[in-house]
Amino acid sequence: MKIIRTKDYADMSRKAANIISAQVIMKPDCVLGLATGGTPVGTYEKLVERYNEGDLDFSEVTSVNLDEYRGLPKEHPESYWSFMHRNLFDHVNIDPAHINLPDGTNMDAEAECKRYDEVIRSVGGVDLQLLGIGHDGHIGFNEPHDAFDLGTHCVDLAQETIEANKRFFDGNEDLVPKQAYTMGIRTIMQARKVLMVVNGAGKAEIVKKAFFGPVTPEVPASILQLHPDFILVGDEEALSLI
Repeated sequence: MKIIRTKDYADMSRKAANIISAQVIMKPDCVLGLATGGTPVGTYEKLVERYNEGDLDFSEVTSVNLDEYRGLPKEHPESYWSFMHRNLFDHVNIDPAHINLPDGTNMDAEAECKRYDEVIRSVGGVDLQLLGIGHDGHIGFNEPHDAFDLGTHCVDLAQETIEANKRFFDGNEDLVPKQAYTMGIRTIMQARKVLMVVNGAGKAEIVKKAFFGPVTPEVPASILQLHPDFILVGDEEALSLI
């Protein structure tokens, strides 16, 4: 595990974008595993800046996203399909045919999970997986106590996750989807490089627990201690306890 300490959110975003940029430059046809949520937004902004400056070319890049809400049409403003287009895809030259997310409108969970695992296998696996971390240690929608050996699967979202996400649905918990499709821990651990971004004092306790405590399904992110190429990029507040 490599830990990169940064001054603040902007510095964290810049450093994370540096790592992703290097991946794209060194392997133009790389497979990027991408994440949603508030933390990576600044990283995507920096990647768009570098694309606009002529430093990055996404034309050969393939993307596979971590997760998607089950039951939301992709055009819904809070779908992760919409999030990714709004924050990255609409602003760079990635080929739409190379963009992959779970299909939240496919209500046949078994079929959709098999399909998405096959997509990831068919593109040769993930070269660099970007992650955030939840306050309970979840990565993607792999909630506490989920088995470490799962591939893509459908999950019932934990109440804490629903609470955290209701800010994206006008604060109305009833509007938050209660299920999602997510890459499993097994798939994440098969990525050749894993990059996690963390910011804010609110993440300090879980960062300490996940990366300096025991490896346990009770803290899904703790498995990353065992990954051969794991990079944690965090601001001073998020890394204040380690």
